[in-house]
Amino acid sequence: MRRGAHRSVPHTADLRVEAWGPTREECLAQAVRGVCESFLDLTGAAGVRTRKVPVRADSDADALVALLEEVVYWLDTEDEVPVDMELTPIAGGLHAVLRMADGASLPVTGAAPKAVTLHGLEVAGGPQGWTCSVTVDV
Repeated sequence: MRRGAHRSVPHTADLRVEAWGPTREECLAQAVRGVCESFLDLTGAAGVRTRKVPVRADSDADALVALLEEVVYWLDTEDEVPVDMELTPIAGGLHAVLRMADGASLPVTGAAPKAVTLHGLEVAGGPQGWTCSVTVDV
């Protein structure tokens, strides 16, 4: 089984991220990391506080959207971004432990995310692991 990773994909006026991992949780975490790395240089970034967040979701795609909405929320309200996370499945979603860095302390490399779109949203598991694709308005 391949290791988790992510990449940005060219997309007109938005950000598109594809991610993969051996588990659903690793795949979703890679997608979040890919979005965060699209607008900040996370090299050497360290979490300065921990946020424990219940992520309610009826489907795997809903879980990805909810996680990314958390990123947008914490960025907008506290200027924080997750630099590491632990995702644990729970009934009705995920329990997320997000280790947050101060966004203002990190070099800006692109436009910050504003919203997650549902167009082209994909999350799927198979014998080779999990994959997902998401488009984010910037």
